[in-house]
Amino acid sequence: MDLLLIVRDALASSLVGSLATAMSAREAGRRVGVLFTAEALAALARGTFAWPRELSGQATRLLMADRGPALGLPLLSKGEGRQLDARALVARAHGAGVELYACPLWAALLDLEGRLPEGLRAIDRPGLVSLVQDAKRVVGSL
Repeated sequence: MDLLLIVRDALASSLVGSLATAMSAREAGRRVGVLFTAEALAALARGTFAWPRELSGQATRLLMADRGPALGLPLLSKGEGRQLDARALVARAHGAGVELYACPLWAALLDLEGRLPEGLRAIDRPGLVSLVQDAKRVVGSL
């Protein structure tokens, strides 16, 4: 693996930045993986990522929604309710060949074993160590 990004917080801004970067690296021919851990894995399982306060107002949400499609980001809803669609972005990244993994420790703690969100691969703890150790570059922390 050329690049492994670790997403651990449940902020939509973190998810958007990480997955957009992962897809760009994949388009450039790199083998890329994203590891979801802690609250990011919980948010993915629930389908709810929160926006940080500075990005959560309606004017900002609409601005991002208007600019998102030109940057390859999917939208949820139309009209005044439009916003970037975090769940669709995960599916888009998976479809683009980004490898998505669930942290085995947090999958167990959150009782998600055998019930992972679509597109995520289950790995065991030795597999996690190998994934991190064998990646040429790791961005993020567990």
